[in-house]
Amino acid sequence: MPATYENSVFINCPFDTAYRPLFEAVVFSVYDCGFHPRCAMEGDDSSQVRIQKITSIIGECRLAIHDISRTQFDLTHFLPRFNVPFEFGIFVGAKVFGGREQRRKACMVFDVDRDRYKTFISDIAGQDIREHGHEPETLVRHVRDFLSGHFPSAVILPGGRALVERYHDFRRQLAASCAELRLDRDALTFRDLAIMAVGWIDLNPLPHHALNGNAVHA
Repeated sequence: MPATYENSVFINCPFDTAYRPLFEAVVFSVYDCGFHPRCAMEGDDSSQVRIQKITSIIGECRLAIHDISRTQFDLTHFLPRFNVPFEFGIFVGAKVFGGREQRRKACMVFDVDRDRYKTFISDIAGQDIREHGHEPETLVRHVRDFLSGHFPSAVILPGGRALVERYHDFRRQLAASCAELRLDRDALTFRDLAIMAVGWIDLNPLPHHALNGNAVHA
């Protein structure tokens, strides 16, 4: 399935080592549900201004997943990092002030605790904040439920438990593939991760069940 505005999902989250298992869970789940993840890490072009790349990606994605859980002070400068809330605001601005297609945008917002946002970004009150508690499996289930409501046809995805099992199978294969290819498991580029996720899914397709009773595959 080619990437389009309809099936592209902007992933707005931390990219540090500690968050890596959660990032991999989101990327895998988006692909496994038949959508295309996009993020600021997808290309390495020093000639392109970062904010221009981000706004371009946001403009090309109807859907988005934002994780605002990393707003605590760092131990070096005692300042918070607000890249994720900033990019979340750009996405909301595109939805509010953009043209007809941009106004069709939809997103899911994560935090480690569903009520924590009230202390640092209370203007988003009314949003349905999803709590992940630093658990990749919880992210997989929530991503599945979010994307199942935006599938471009009358198709029911398998449940969250099935996707979690597939995610664990993929992670086991990912470790083996990295060892075979002599890749640093903890330093995979977004492109490396994407190729391995798509390759595993192609070999282990997720069954999608049409409402008319006929099974189809992504």
